[in-house]
Amino acid sequence: MAEDRKVKLAVQNVSKTFRVRGTMGESDSLLPVLRNLSFDVYENEIVSLIGESGCGKTTLLRIVQGLIRLDAGTIRVDGNAVGVPGRDRGFVFQQSSLLPWRTARQNVEFGLELSGVPKRERGEKSRELLKLVGLAHATEQYPHELSGGMQQRVNLARAMAIDPAILLMDEPFSALDAQTREVLQRELLRIQAEANKTILFVTHDLDEAIYLSNRVIVLGAKPGRIKKIIEIPFGRNRPELPQMRGEPEFQRIRAEMWDLIRNTPASAAVAA
Repeated sequence: MAEDRKVKLAVQNVSKTFRVRGTMGESDSLLPVLRNLSFDVYENEIVSLIGESGCGKTTLLRIVQGLIRLDAGTIRVDGNAVGVPGRDRGFVFQQSSLLPWRTARQNVEFGLELSGVPKRERGEKSRELLKLVGLAHATEQYPHELSGGMQQRVNLARAMAIDPAILLMDEPFSALDAQTREVLQRELLRIQAEANKTILFVTHDLDEAIYLSNRVIVLGAKPGRIKKIIEIPFGRNRPELPQMRGEPEFQRIRAEMWDLIRNTPASAAVAA
């Protein structure tokens, strides 16, 4: 039962409005982006956020990270209110954000180095994490020597190096080719299971959301609000994505999600 599980991330009544500067003498206007969002993410689960463009998925992720200040509501990680970036949250961006002058190992060590972790300890940690993400052979390679998929593996290892309570992932596989994306999706499930990590994942890909997630939060736009939270019934030992696509339950969930994104009016939005 969800009630018996530990809440790692609590998003409570979060709202955000941006001020849009007027042009040609026009006055500024207000753009509501998120309205009254509330949901929990439980320990060791993957929760995905999906929705049409403009529904505030990335904005919400950046609010959780502490990169954008919310207007109302609270964000709690392990019960503690947060509002600025911290070591309890690791972020994996859509595009590679590796430092080009540092090797894969040195990139993974970067956060540990800033925190004053001794050289020997951070070296052991970085090699352990690069092995976990399948890059034990590439520790001394530079980003330009790595493929896009390998760079994202390094990004994931770097985010995990600080041992965050929750990983925030903003469409990390969207820039990759289809074959590499499916390989990394499978690898993410393996890594998450081995490391027992909690993940909040943003994607536009319905198949990816179903395949990776324990639950999917469908957001409506203008402003962003929760339409429905969908439980995904497939266990950890789920088959490969190509096989899952043929299952009737997968197709049913996908059709429901697509219908919610495409057709549900604002008046049908429901609270989490």
